[in-house]
Amino acid sequence: MNGLAFLGLVLVIYAVLVFFIAAKKPNSIWKMKKIQMFINALGEKGTVIFFYIWGAIALGFGIWLLVR
Repeated sequence: MNGLAFLGLVLVIYAVLVFFIAAKKPNSIWKMKKIQMFINALGEKGTVIFFYIWGAIALGFGIWLLVR
């Protein structure tokens, strides 16, 4: 496995974790200061949408690196 394929795999796992955080909103993560700053700026629904978009970008880029 070359380095780019490994990076693609890491990005796919990262995207799954981001989707999990957006869907389940675990208290230990959702109450972090950085997430709270996102909620203050974008609102709760906007933060969830941002997480889904960010996860989709990571997933797409990860898949692209895997099949490249």
